[in-house]
Formats: sequence, structure tokens, C-alpha cells
Amino acid sequence: MIRHCVFVKLKANTSAEEREGLTADLAALKDVIPGITAAHFSSNVSPEGLGRGYNFGFVMDFIDAAARDGYLPHPAHEKAAGRLVAACEGGAEGVFVYDLEI
Repeated sequence: MIRHCVFVKLKANTSAEEREGLTADLAALKDVIPGITAAHFSSNVSPEGLGRGYNFGFVMDFIDAAARDGYLPHPAHEKAAGRLVAACEGGAEGVFVYDLEI
């Protein structure tokens, strides 16, 4: 299993409605792209103070690396990712992605 972890620095002026829309777009990928088994979304709730400005994140679980690899170029992912990047401070510089093999 691959756990795809994405952490972002949303712009300070991102409205609650925009955040909800971003989450809805990303959550909908589970129904469109084969191999996604779970998706979870949240603001940073860590009390440690080590978030380095990353204020929103999500994880998606894939059945295997092949499923993750199929997700990356999928048009629905590219559309949702484009909207997410546009909402981030510094565009793609405001996104951190880390995949874990579980």
C-alpha cells in the first residue's frame, strides 16, 4: 500500500468555502480514479508548533504503487491539483508531498 501525504500552505485569504471546495474536489477523486482506498483531510491540529506554515493536508491510500502512478497523470487529479496549487502561497512551492510504503 502507498500512503500519499500532501501538506500545503494555503494562502491566508483562502475562504472556508474555497477550502471546502478544494476538499470536495480531492475527495471526489476516490470515486473516479481506480485504486484509491481512502482519503482523509484536515487542517493542522498539531500542538508541537513544527508545522512550518503548512496549514492544511491530506492523505490518500492506494492499493499499490501502480495505482498511485495511474493517479498522478489522471486528468481529474491534474484538475484538482491545479486548483489546489493555485490556492497555495508560492504556488507549487507551497506544496510538500511525501509517499510512504505501508
